[in-house]
Amino acid sequence: MFDYRNNLKRILNQTAGDEKSLKNGLAAIKLILGMTDNAKQSNSTGKDKNTVEIDLQQLNLLLTSLTQLITNPANISAKNTALSAAQKLTLAQGINTEYRQNLVDLKEAIKSIKAPKDLIDKKVFEHALETPKAPKRDYRKGKRYTVVRLLSGCDLINDSNRTVYTLKESQIHSLNLKSGDIVEAVPEEKSSHYEATILRIVGYRDLPSMEVDSISTFKYAVVQGRTGHLAISRNAQGKKLRVHGKAVLLPVDSSKYWDENIKLVDGSIVDLAWYDGDVRLKKNPAEAIQIRWVYQIEQSRQTSANKKKKSGTESKKADLPKLAMDLHYQRVGIAIGNNQNEAMLEGIVNRYDGIPIPIDAFQGKKKVIENQIKDLDIVILVTAYAAHDSTWNISEFASKYHIKFAVSSSKGYQAFERALYRAEKGLPAYEGNQAISYDIAKE
Repeated sequence: MFDYRNNLKRILNQTAGDEKSLKNGLAAIKLILGMTDNAKQSNSTGKDKNTVEIDLQQLNLLLTSLTQLITNPANISAKNTALSAAQKLTLAQGINTEYRQNLVDLKEAIKSIKAPKDLIDKKVFEHALETPKAPKRDYRKGKRYTVVRLLSGCDLINDSNRTVYTLKESQIHSLNLKSGDIVEAVPEEKSSHYEATILRIVGYRDLPSMEVDSISTFKYAVVQGRTGHLAISRNAQGKKLRVHGKAVLLPVDSSKYWDENIKLVDGSIVDLAWYDGDVRLKKNPAEAIQIRWVYQIEQSRQTSANKKKKSGTESKKADLPKLAMDLHYQRVGIAIGNNQNEAMLEGIVNRYDGIPIPIDAFQGKKKVIENQIKDLDIVILVTAYAAHDSTWNISEFASKYHIKFAVSSSKGYQAFERALYRAEKGLPAYEGNQAISYDIAKE
């Protein structure tokens, strides 16, 4: 409390007996007494005001959280907020015992609130239906690396030529990366299967040939054969598989393929890759050439399509014995026009493990005819379906490129099958009146 006695003593000692001095002294005393009383009231009022504000704030927080908790008993955040507000109210000064005990009982009641099972199940169900938000890529965090392509996947190297990350083919195949590409990448934290994720391609730089192994690729290669006897000789465009200029028949062991979830079967489409400097390419290319990628194709559709094509020949196959012939996935050009009777003739080629390639024999342009047959192994000309000038062109180019050649003058099943046999065995191209023996396959 403010001690005002010394001030009063000084005022009284300086006050004279005249009327003016007495009035001034009285005014000074009133002023001091008034200041002291106001200061006391101000301090007392300010303290009470602050206490009320704190109580009202906590009380409002308690009521709000209790309302949320009653609406949703599974709201853990509202439950914790209500308990915290009740606890602070019990510690407030100046409250009576009954008020404090009521707050303690309220805390216990809040603690005992449990969400019903059906409400928990509903919350879990709603959480399961929520669409996961795609992670935002922060391009500011990406560091720059240079790509060094591998047979499958790639390495990301830094400026010191040190390999920082190795990425799988599944991460980069769609990006069509090549050695020397500069990319921005961030370490992968959520997936333990990948080391890093590429954000974008930002440039390219030439890498010294001494630091990067040269890689050759063969895209869209077609797997042919049956289970246990699969091989690759060409791609989907008809281009032969060549290594150092030499045609190669590559056996395929599906059990050694890197992805167990994808099985290689007849008709699968794959990408191949190999190091140009691999010494195994000369003696055993199968050890050096690796399958880089398998394209997802619907085998069921292919199977059903093949069944439709073969449906017209099934009855004839049952009646005719199979000839002693195996084409070993050679490309057989069927010179016909406008896809006439194509399904039946292709079915015959497939029956002997060949790859049928239709040739439009109504197309008279020599260059077009030449481009169609120059990479084939066998050409069968069906004269009933071919234009006269095309017949001479096909025969000419078959001789020029040393392609096995035979003529089927009839559109019948057996006539075409026998022409195919003659071409494969090196017999006369025309049957005519000659007596040619067609060996039957042993059962």
